[in-house]
This record gives sequence, structure tokens and C-alpha cells, in this order.
Amino acid sequence: MIAGALGLRSDAQMAVLVLVIVVSLVFDYTNGFHDAANAIATAVSTRALTPRVALGMAALMNMLGALLGVEVAKTISEVITPPTGLHGLTVIAAGVLGAITWNLITWYFGLPSSSSHALIGGVVGAGLASSSYVNWHSVVDKVVVPMVVSPVVGFALAYLVMVAILWLFRRAQPSRVVRRFRIAQTLSAASLALGHGLQDAQKTMGVIVLALVTTGHASGNSVPLWVIVSCAGALSLGTYAGGWRIMRTLGRKVIEVDPPKGFAAEATASIVLYVTAYFWHAPISTTHTITSAIMGAGATKRLSAVRWGMAGNIVMAWVLTLPAAAIVAAVVYWLVHFWA
Repeated sequence: MIAGALGLRSDAQMAVLVLVIVVSLVFDYTNGFHDAANAIATAVSTRALTPRVALGMAALMNMLGALLGVEVAKTISEVITPPTGLHGLTVIAAGVLGAITWNLITWYFGLPSSSSHALIGGVVGAGLASSSYVNWHSVVDKVVVPMVVSPVVGFALAYLVMVAILWLFRRAQPSRVVRRFRIAQTLSAASLALGHGLQDAQKTMGVIVLALVTTGHASGNSVPLWVIVSCAGALSLGTYAGGWRIMRTLGRKVIEVDPPKGFAAEATASIVLYVTAYFWHAPISTTHTITSAIMGAGATKRLSAVRWGMAGNIVMAWVLTLPAAAIVAAVVYWLVHFWA
């Protein structure tokens, strides 16, 4: 009788583990279509690429980027230490559901908020609601500090790169400069999509690894190959599905983007993504980085060229993302835990 009960509990735990993995991959898919605009909005708005070609390129580069590293995934898996077994899986599932909910809300309103911070906020919120251990040192050092620093660096670097472009090509024929930078944007957009895959797919990998560790199916020292491939595929499929609402916001409503500005923003954001992934192991927001870089490139024309009202709405979404996703995740956890 005891053996039968243990077997039933083991079967239930495995079923919930599979459910958590599926929900995590659904989040990865929503991350793809929510953040598809990050890599291609400027390239599409300047007509360097057609929307479908841009989405196909972004999906492919997202897939490749997801295969290039796992250090960010390890950082995510260390944010909280949930209980073991079914209870721990409930905590993780609630965190992911909180992130998905916030992603869908901001997607509906066309606000380019951070899927990364939605996921981290969701996991932390569910962890607090369940009285799990939260690694606040990691949250502050790897999440909060980069959340503030990366947009500032993106803005400043894009501004400087754009100033350099204006100076170098000050005597060139404008129409020729536009044509050449339209071609260059193909490379910069591909580079940004690669960085997006490198950063964002790893965050879902980290959650799945956390679920595997919670149930004793992994040690947490490495990321299984099937997890890497699954997350890369889900992110790529979501990217190809597109994110037209947010694409319009980034491509048209923040500044009027031309090919030189688009190239400066994309190249700058790519550098920030690579440096933070490989040297800081920090899960920074692709959305924050490219949006601030677009603003920085646009500010070289004049500060009034940036539509600061829209920029303010975007910043408000950034500020709200962590606590909002955390609150939703906490509510989900309490509901599930109450009825379970």
C-alpha cells in the first residue's frame, strides 16, 4: 500500500514536471513574439528588410544564439531555492505563469517591456509567496544593477556611435549613405537577433533546469542538450510568429528611424548583450537595451526628436514589470496552493 502511494506520488510529480516544462516553453514562445520587434523593428521601418524576411532571419539567428552559451541560464536557476518535489514545481509554475500574463498584457498594449524581468519577477514573487529562499545578492547584482546600467550604456554608446557616423560621413552624398547603411543594417539586425537568442533563450533554460533540480533529475551544474535545443526552438518559433504591435512602437513611435540611426542602435545593443552574457553572466533585457539605444541615436538630431511621452510610457512599463509579474505569480501560487 505504501509502495503504491509512493508510486502514485512519483507519477504525479513527473506529470507536473512535464507540465512545468511545457509552460516554460510556452513562455519562451511568447518571449519570441513579444521580443521579435527588438531585433528587426528598425530594419523593417527603414525598409532595409521586408517584415517576413526580417522575421525569418531573426528566428534563425535566435536559434543560433541560443546554442552559444549557458552562463545566463545558471544565473537564473540560482535566483531562488524552492522546496523539493511537487511543492517546488508549483512555485516554479506560478512564477512562469506570472511572467506569461505580464507578457500578454504588455504585448496587447504594444509596450516593449522586458520578458526577462517578467520571468525573474515572476519567479521571485512565487518564491516569496511560498517562503522559499531568494538569493537577493544575485537578484541585485545580476538583475537590478544591469537593469539600470544597460539602458544608460545603450543610450550613451548609441549617441556616441551616431555622432561618429555623422562626422565620418559629413561630406558624403546623403542618398548614398542611406543606401549603404541600409545594407549594413542587415548585418547589425542579424547580430542583434543573435544576441537576443543568446540572452533570452537561456532564461527559460534556467527555469527548466531549476525544475529538474527540484525533482532530483539534474544537479544544476550543467544544462542538458535537450533543454538547450527545446528552448532555442520555442524562441525561434515565437519570433517567426511576429510581434507587430511592439514593432510599430519601436520602429515608428519613439523616433523617426533612418538606416544610419538603425545601424548605430542595433550595433550598440548587440555589443551590450554579448558583453553582459559572456563577462557578467547577467540576464539583461534586450528590450531595454535596444529601446534606449534607439533613443540615444535619435537624440543626436535633437532631443525633441525623441517622443518623450511614448518613451515615458515605455519606462513606466519597465518599472512595473518586476513587481507586477511578482504579484501575479504570487496570486497564482496562492490559488494553486489553496486548491491543491
